[in-house]
Amino acid sequence: MNTAPPTLIDRIDTALDATGAIVAGVTSAHLTQPSLCAGWDIGFELNHLVGGLRIFAAELAGTDPGGEHHDDWLGADHRAAFTAAADLDRKAWSRPGALDATIRLGFGAVPAPMAALIHLTEILVHGIDLAVVTEQPHRIDEQQAEYLLTTMRSMDFDTFRRPGMFGPAQPVPLDVPAHRQLLGFLGRQGFSPSQKTSRTA
Repeated sequence: MNTAPPTLIDRIDTALDATGAIVAGVTSAHLTQPSLCAGWDIGFELNHLVGGLRIFAAELAGTDPGGEHHDDWLGADHRAAFTAAADLDRKAWSRPGALDATIRLGFGAVPAPMAALIHLTEILVHGIDLAVVTEQPHRIDEQQAEYLLTTMRSMDFDTFRRPGMFGPAQPVPLDVPAHRQLLGFLGRQGFSPSQKTSRTA
């Protein structure tokens, strides 16, 4: 029996599954609803997520993503767009030596393990955003949310708040689920679809 803890690549794979299940429950009518990210709607946030998957996959594979981050990646079928981007992302991270690379992000080049953690954050947190607004909390992976929250609390997280990626931490009761504590830590209110806070990069 394999008792080794999951690697970052394992966690990305699991997050893609969880967020994929959430996206499957996002209807076309949901796309125009306000997101938890200030100034964004669900369609824009989902497009941002799909574009990020495509760009990360291309960076890892050394190919051209075929567009800029906020080009239209959803087309006429947002679910199919996410599935296709997630498949490319999985394949890219499963390449031998993926965690040995240096990856260029919008703010500069970083070692692949740090890029993988940032990527996991994007997939997991945007998935949680979508689940909260579209009333699918049962699809949220609370174990992953708890892992990410613990990891972030162990870091100098103000480094990521200063560029405006995340807002100031919001007070959240300790007895709420891990995903709501995570949203509060990242500056989102998280308790009502009508409350909006800072967006992720």
